[in-house]
Amino acid sequence: MLLTYVDESYSDTAYYIAALLCPDTEAISLAKALDKVVAEAACSYDVPAGAELHGHDIFQAKGHWKKMGPLVRARIGVYNGAFQAVADHDVKIIIRGVDLAGLQRRYGDNHDAPHSIVLTHLLERVEEYARSQNEFALMIADEVPGQDGYRDELAYYKSVGTWGYRAKQLTRIVDTMHFAPSRASRLVQAADLIAYLHRRISSQADVDDRARRANEKLWERIQPKVQHSLTWYP
Repeated sequence: MLLTYVDESYSDTAYYIAALLCPDTEAISLAKALDKVVAEAACSYDVPAGAELHGHDIFQAKGHWKKMGPLVRARIGVYNGAFQAVADHDVKIIIRGVDLAGLQRRYGDNHDAPHSIVLTHLLERVEEYARSQNEFALMIADEVPGQDGYRDELAYYKSVGTWGYRAKQLTRIVDTMHFAPSRASRLVQAADLIAYLHRRISSQADVDDRARRANEKLWERIQPKVQHSLTWYP
């Protein structure tokens, strides 16, 4: 079984969702490795022992990571430690996105919510990968508004099929879409870290060359795990 952890990151210009596909045999080990990253930060920098690995908060020194405000290198080290934990495990990453400006130009207000559009594209790719591995996937996502609607969409895709030129019936995704608060799942947190950094790099959010190089260096840790990454430009 591929336990597929999902989280999103977005700005005014783009919307991304990342999926971390983790074999059931790897999940406990990866969660413990991520716990260790936080435990080391708690010991060294006085962050809470249960601090959430949240991309925005680590980058901006917010929330649980506020006390590390001046310690830029240390915060990068936390991110790097989390990415190394991902890199050390037999997992795959799938990322989908949509350009919001293009979506608005092409469809005006007559389009589905960006989350729904990107999630549909993501589910299709999860289906394809699970099929290629003769596996099944269970979807576990961070809590978002409109959860019941996304559950209904998945049920429709499983019984009838998705829409668009890649329309397909999803037969390798089991049960329903499970939503959990990110604070309760290290693996959802890992998906958040992936989605957040991917968005920053893709949207060139950082204008400082040093920051860009640091981001790219971080991404190198997990790049070999990326099975698929594509942004739709309508």
